[in-house]
Amino acid sequence: MSRDGQSPAGTAVFVGHFTLPRGTSFATHTHPVHQLAVPVTGLLRVSCEQGSWLLPPSLALWIPAGLPHVTEAAGDAVLHSAYVDPGRCPQIGWTEPTAVAVGPLQAALVEHLAGPGLPDEHRSRAEAVLLDVLTPVPVTSVVVRAPRDPRARAVADALGADPSDGRPMAAWGAEVGAAERTPARLFLAETGLPFGRWRERLRMQAAMPLLAEGLSLERVARRTGYASASSFAAAFHRVMGVTPRRYFPSRP
Repeated sequence: MSRDGQSPAGTAVFVGHFTLPRGTSFATHTHPVHQLAVPVTGLLRVSCEQGSWLLPPSLALWIPAGLPHVTEAAGDAVLHSAYVDPGRCPQIGWTEPTAVAVGPLQAALVEHLAGPGLPDEHRSRAEAVLLDVLTPVPVTSVVVRAPRDPRARAVADALGADPSDGRPMAAWGAEVGAAERTPARLFLAETGLPFGRWRERLRMQAAMPLLAEGLSLERVARRTGYASASSFAAAFHRVMGVTPRRYFPSRP
C-alpha cells in the first residue's frame, strides 16, 4: 500500500501499521479511500476543519475519503490504519469524521486483517464483519483555540503551562495589566467560548495524556485543577459526552 492510502486491488480493507514516537506528526493530507484510525497503544490526535479528537485504544476515528486531516502522536503510540474502499462499504454513509468504539471484537478483527498471508476467503469474511460492527459513540471533539490578543494570550499560555491554576479572571486581569472584564471579553470574542468553558476544555486536553498513562482520577483531578475525582469526572462528561471510565475502559 502506498503512503496515500491506496489499497491493493480486490481488497476492501487494508491495514497499515505505524509506530509513532511522541510528537510524530503527519502534516495535513488526504486519502482517496476512507480511513479508520485505530490506536493500539498510546494516545492519538486527529485534527481537521471539523474538530480535533484525542483517541485512546478504546476509540477509533472514521475519516471520510478526501478529507484533509493531521495525525499526530500525543504520546508514544502504535497505530493501525485501516484503509477502506468506498465502493465496498455502501452501508456506511458517514460524511463527517465519526468516533467509533473499539472493543475486543473490533480490535481483534483489525489485528487479524493486519496479518500477512491471509487467504482471500478469510479476508473477505473478516472485512465484512468489521464493517458491520463499527458503532458510533457520542464523543465530541475538543478544540481549544488560542486568543490572539497579547493580554489574553498571556493568560492562555500560563494556563497551558499549569492547567491547575484556579485564579479567577480578576486576578488574571491584574496579572496582565488589564481590567477584569477585558480578558473575559477577549476570550469570548477570539475563542468563541467564555473564559470558564475555555479553561475547562484546556484542562480536558491536559488530562487526556495523564488518563492514557493510567493515572488515577484523583491524581488527574489534582493536576488539572479539580478538588475531587467526582468534580473532574463531571467536567469530563460535560465536555466529552462520556465518563472518563468509558473513554478509557482499560484504565485501572
